[in-house]
Amino acid sequence: MKDFIIIGAGQSGLSIAYYLTQQKKDFVILDANEEVGAPWLKRWDSLKLFTPSEFNHLPGMSFPHKKGHYANKYEVADYLKSYVSKFKIPVNFNQKIIALKKEGDHFILKSKDQTFKTKNVVVSTGPFHTPYTPSCHEKISGSVYQIHSEHYKNPNQLQKGDTLVVGAGDSGVQILKEISETNRTVYFSGTTNIATLPQEILGKTLWWWFKKIGFLSANKHSFIGKKIRTGRQPVIGTNVKKLLNKQNVVCVGRTLNANENELVFENKTTSSIKNIIWATGFKPNFNWIENEQLDSNNYPKNYRGVSNTKGLYYLGLPWLHTRGSATLGGVKKDAKYLSNYIKKQAI
Repeated sequence: MKDFIIIGAGQSGLSIAYYLTQQKKDFVILDANEEVGAPWLKRWDSLKLFTPSEFNHLPGMSFPHKKGHYANKYEVADYLKSYVSKFKIPVNFNQKIIALKKEGDHFILKSKDQTFKTKNVVVSTGPFHTPYTPSCHEKISGSVYQIHSEHYKNPNQLQKGDTLVVGAGDSGVQILKEISETNRTVYFSGTTNIATLPQEILGKTLWWWFKKIGFLSANKHSFIGKKIRTGRQPVIGTNVKKLLNKQNVVCVGRTLNANENELVFENKTTSSIKNIIWATGFKPNFNWIENEQLDSNNYPKNYRGVSNTKGLYYLGLPWLHTRGSATLGGVKKDAKYLSNYIKKQAI
């Protein structure tokens, strides 16, 4: 029986693995993918971080690119692989955990073909679980190519003709920008009231200013944290106003309904669309954890990663403690806190 099993070999799982190694705990990471960094490699080809290299360090190992560099998905995946190699972190791949329950003083975890036992569990599966697509997508003709942003790679996947991008977050805006550069007509469904911020202000990166002002350290219970958490998150690094004013970009408001090839929006109805990219986000899924208590957003109830079940912990959730809790460079603070908590429990 292991001291700890970590579920998920992303940045949060690797961060707590670093600290458990220092504590000489007997642990293993179970990961659903075939290799470290796979979730990054599965995302669209042109993806780049909106945080510069100096804000992407995991504990014990600096991100290996010059200051001010905005890494692509391949560089992030390579960094995570190097991290596992450097600290000799044990990972079992192709082990998607489908059930977790506590029995007495230990936990039972089940994948499709194996059962595991451990004294403690750290769930580090990240915030992106089940892709969300509005129900009207089922009414759309099979001749229209539909894909969620989770599976979008590049414009070569698309049929010739008009394309619709749904979603006004970072993913939707980045994908809209890329497709608009193919000179096809691109319909944009979502709010146009999008706050934007440049990557640099007065010669300093935006994240330098965030750190200076205190945005990165503000916890979710503070005044600043509550304001940031409840407000609409700005898009970073893209001039959205310029993008939406492009001649081949048509803003149509919210998607209301569909009937075969006819799509109905707030501002327009059209039958010309051949492709749809749903950049409509994800829903959390923790239903595989028996008797777990969830909050109003369907995330497990916890305080800084410590759940209401003794021995069950979480890392990598959005706003676990601060805005950076689910980011590459921000998770190390949560992992350090959790490590200290675990160490005190052992005393």
